[in-house]
Amino acid sequence: MMGDFGYAEEGKLGKPYNLRLMKRLAHFARPYTKMVLAGLLLSILVALFDLSVPYLTKIAIDRYILASWYEVGGELLSAPAYGDLKERYGPLLEKSTVPSVYFISNLNLKKIDPADLHLLKARGLLGSNRLYRVGSDRKITRWFPEGHPGIYKMADGAAMVPYEELERLPKKELLQIRAGDISGVTRVAGVFFVLLLLSLGLSYWEYYIMELTGQRIMQDMRMKLFDRMEAQTLRFFDRYPVGTLVNRVTNDIGNLNEMFKSVLITVFKDLFMVVGILGVLLYLNWRLALLCFILLPIIFGLTFFFSFMAREAFRELRSTVSKINAFLQERISGMRVIQLFVREASQMKRFQDLNRENYQAGMKQIRVFALFMPLMELLSALAIAFLIWHGGGQVLQDEMTLGVLVAFIGYIQMFFKPIRDISEKYNIMQMAMASMERIFEFMDKKEVLHQSASPQNPSHPQGHLVFDHVSFGYDPEKRVLHDVSFEVKPGETVAMVGATGSGKTTVVSLVERFYDPDQGRIMLDGIDLREWSNESLRKAVSLCMQDVFIFAGTVWENISLGRKDLEDEAVRHAAETANALGFIEKLEKGFLQELGEQGASLSGGQRQLLSFARALANDPRLLILDEATSSVDPETERLIQTAISKIAQKRTTLVVAHRLSTVRDADRIMVMHHGRIREQGTHEELMAMEGLYYKLSRRWALGTAAGGI
Repeated sequence: MMGDFGYAEEGKLGKPYNLRLMKRLAHFARPYTKMVLAGLLLSILVALFDLSVPYLTKIAIDRYILASWYEVGGELLSAPAYGDLKERYGPLLEKSTVPSVYFISNLNLKKIDPADLHLLKARGLLGSNRLYRVGSDRKITRWFPEGHPGIYKMADGAAMVPYEELERLPKKELLQIRAGDISGVTRVAGVFFVLLLLSLGLSYWEYYIMELTGQRIMQDMRMKLFDRMEAQTLRFFDRYPVGTLVNRVTNDIGNLNEMFKSVLITVFKDLFMVVGILGVLLYLNWRLALLCFILLPIIFGLTFFFSFMAREAFRELRSTVSKINAFLQERISGMRVIQLFVREASQMKRFQDLNRENYQAGMKQIRVFALFMPLMELLSALAIAFLIWHGGGQVLQDEMTLGVLVAFIGYIQMFFKPIRDISEKYNIMQMAMASMERIFEFMDKKEVLHQSASPQNPSHPQGHLVFDHVSFGYDPEKRVLHDVSFEVKPGETVAMVGATGSGKTTVVSLVERFYDPDQGRIMLDGIDLREWSNESLRKAVSLCMQDVFIFAGTVWENISLGRKDLEDEAVRHAAETANALGFIEKLEKGFLQELGEQGASLSGGQRQLLSFARALANDPRLLILDEATSSVDPETERLIQTAISKIAQKRTTLVVAHRLSTVRDADRIMVMHHGRIREQGTHEELMAMEGLYYKLSRRWALGTAAGGI
């Protein structure tokens, strides 16, 4: 495991842990239990239809195409020496009108024990000539006169005719005699066609239901993951890369869906097919089936061996893919720097090395399957060759029908397909189990801010902010703020200045309640921020940041952020107040102008004005400007300053700035140094002190304001 959210090593999860993961997955699948059961039932029905195909072939061959009977001597029923055989096989015989002459069908012949069959042949009790049974509805005298040699009348009016006699008849007459067999084959073909249509229809619904169920489970899990992600504190996002979190919600859940639809259902169906094939083979001829089962240990041994090799190759391939993804994400994001310093060739060399590793890992996996698949085909061919040799001999000795042999060959060919499928799905299952581990590990992370059991929702906030002996550190052992106390009264404009790292932005994050203080408390309108509801706090306090994030969408959507309670007039008024209306109206579609990712079509100043309008859209009582003018041109700074002057009289304003020109007109200026407030006062009062603010002002005037104090 690589950290909390690194890629788990596929195939190294213990069975008890796997069971726990499967139970948690079953929790998400519980609302769709009926759909899952319906999909499993359809899978069983489709498997049954597939299993019926070779058996229908056997019926067509043995009962209609090669329907035959054999003469049995009457001694079997009359001689006391054969009493045991008479008791066992007497019910299988049909009596003719000739005394002591009986007949047995090829279907019943296979029910006789091979040892007894050899005994009957050795004693001359079982004839070797094949005969055809002409039903009583056919007048045999139309083709053969009374007393024709070799033809026997049966007690029920039917007749037994040697196949040699039938072959002498014209084709037309032969078809008339075998009209019943032709009708039987037609019925079997009709059943086969109906089963084929049913199988196609059921396969469609099976695939549709399982895909639908998988997509719904995946949708639910994505919603759960994103909901959990939104509930995390910023401290959580400070520790985990964006790409890692995105991968959990996209690729890992995709892997889970792949396991659900391609592994659980397919493997269930394949296992059912394997068990069904083994059962049918034992039913058809248990002796021949047991001989074929000798290959099973070899097949399963090879399957597990190659699954292990494929798992190792797959793990290596996944590792190289992850490296390529990380490399591409970083290099594409930093392409401007690469081109600026002409590092294209060196980056191409590094990518070439990574790509070669990926190619070699892919070829390793290919070599494993390139060896496994032909071996399975070879075993399949050997099994069929053995069936043709051994089973063919049994057919020649009348110990087994040709239909049974053909069905055996069909089932053996079917047997190897699910074995290959199960081995191929094993790697998908390992990958999905690792993804499942990472997903549920993410769900178990609960770094959320404490919410009051009875949150307060002040109806008319005033913007009265109080820091009461607040101390805080992102790392508990390293404090950023030390016993900070100050008050910002309603309608007051207070500026906060200081060197980089002095704690200004941390103060802003605490006011927005991105974090809770380690010590002390922060009050807004006399209520601890921890007692406010999130919705009311976000309406009362708005933040305009230095790093502006523009979403892909229209200008209107970027200002409103999808807040349905904002009317068009409110959005327009916010843009006008922020002095952003001028450039918005110059856009081709105005507020409906589509903006690309990160607002690439806008200038830095326009993005900042848009961010300012977004902060004002809620008409907040407390407005925070965090370095809002540090990266804009003088004209945009003038527009923002004008806007601040217009709104300062209506709301409380907290300004964090490096440029001292933006804070000269503030009602009060606080100077921070090493996480403490060292000085407070107006611009003139602080300059008269000739302390930290005075030094910072002199350095800014000399163009060195970026240095430390």
